[in-house]
Amino acid sequence: MAPTSITRFPAEVVPQAPEDPLFGLMRAYRADSSPNKVDLGIGAYRDDNAKPWVLPVVKKADEILHNDPEANHEYLPIAGLAALTSKAAELLLGQSAPAIAEKRTASIQTISGTGAVHLGALFLAKFYQIQGVNRTVYVSNPTWANHHQIFTNVGLPIATYPYFNKETKGLDFNGMKAALEQAPDGSIILLHACAHNPTGVDPTPEQWREIALLMKAKKHFPFFDTAYQGFASGDLDRDAGAIRLFVEEGFELVIAQSFAKNFGLYGQRAGCFHYVASPSADAAEITTRVASQLAILQRSEISNPPIYGARIASIVLNDAALFAEWKENLQTMSGRIIDMRNKLRAKLEELGTPGQWNHITDQIGMFSFTGLSEPQVLKLRSDYHIYMTKNGRISMAGLNSRNVDYVATAIDKVVREVQ
Repeated sequence: MAPTSITRFPAEVVPQAPEDPLFGLMRAYRADSSPNKVDLGIGAYRDDNAKPWVLPVVKKADEILHNDPEANHEYLPIAGLAALTSKAAELLLGQSAPAIAEKRTASIQTISGTGAVHLGALFLAKFYQIQGVNRTVYVSNPTWANHHQIFTNVGLPIATYPYFNKETKGLDFNGMKAALEQAPDGSIILLHACAHNPTGVDPTPEQWREIALLMKAKKHFPFFDTAYQGFASGDLDRDAGAIRLFVEEGFELVIAQSFAKNFGLYGQRAGCFHYVASPSADAAEITTRVASQLAILQRSEISNPPIYGARIASIVLNDAALFAEWKENLQTMSGRIIDMRNKLRAKLEELGTPGQWNHITDQIGMFSFTGLSEPQVLKLRSDYHIYMTKNGRISMAGLNSRNVDYVATAIDKVVREVQ
C-alpha cells in the first residue's frame, strides 16, 4: 500500500483549476475529425485558405535581421529595445505629439499586451494609493476574460460598467455613462481603444468625446488596452483616435499595447506599456520617477523582455518603405475581415434568418458578438462542427470564401430550431 502523500498543497488549499475555456475550445476543435469543421474561436488572423499569414513585411524584416552581422542574442535593457518603444509611443500618440516632445511619456517593452496589462496592474496596485481615491478597476461588461484575472491577481478589486446592449447588439452608451457617473471619483476605468474584445462594438468619435468629458469631471484614471491598432479599420491613426483624444484633453493615463495582431507576431510576445503624464511644469520629473519604478517592477518580473519580435517590429517602424508596406498589409487583413462581415450578413439576410443581422457589419475588428445563445452555440458545435465561445462571440478571421455560406446556413437552421 502506497503511503499517503505529504504535501503543503492539499486539494482544499490548491484545488484543480478549470481548463481555460478558449484553449479547451481549441483542443476540442483539433480533436474533431470532421472535414467540415470551422474554427471561429481563435483570436488570430487567418487568410482565405484558413492558414496563418506571415505578413510579407515581417518576412522582409526577418531577412534584414538574419543578414545583420551585428545581430546577437544579448540581453536587452530592462526597459526593452528603445528603437521599438520610442516608435511605439509615436504610433499611439502621433509623431509630433506634444506629450512626447515635452518628455511626458515613459515607455517600457513588455510580454505583448497581456504583459503590458499586468505591468500596469502591478504598478497601480503598488502606487495608486492617494488617500480617499477608489482603487477599484472598472471594466466593460463584457470584456476580455483575462482582464479580471490580471487585476484580481495583484489585489485590485474589479467592478463592471454596462457596455453591450443585447437588444440592439450595439453599445449601451447610456448605461455606460451612468455607471461612470456613479463610480467614485478617481476610479480606474479600463477602456478598449478600438475593436472591443469580445463585442466588436466601439463608441463613435462623438461618444468618445462625451466619455472623456465625463471622466475628466469625475477625475477618473483611464487605462487603455489597445491590441488592434491598424487591424480594426486598416487606419493606424483612426484606431488611435480615442487615446489621442484623452491625451489632448490632458489626462494622466496608461496604455497597454500589443503587436500580436497587427504584426502577426502572436508567439513572439512583442508589446509595450506607456505612461503619459498630464501637462504641468513638473511633468517630465514625474515621468522620470514613474519610469524608474516601472523598471524596478520589470526587473523583478522578467528582468529583460524578449528580443526577436521587438527587433522585427522595430525594423518595420523605423524604415519608411517598410512602414508603408506594413500599412498595406494591415489593409489586406482588415479588408478581408470586413469582406467576411459583409458576406456573412448578406447570406443570413438572403436566407431570411430570423432576427436582425446588421450588427455583423456595424461591429468592427476581429470579433463579432452574434447574439447566439449558449444552446444555439452548442448545437452548432455538435451538429455542424462549428466552434465558437459559449457567449456567441465569433472570430471573423475564421470565415473564408469556402466556409462562409456553410456557417450562415448552419446558423440559419439552428436559430430556427433552438430558441
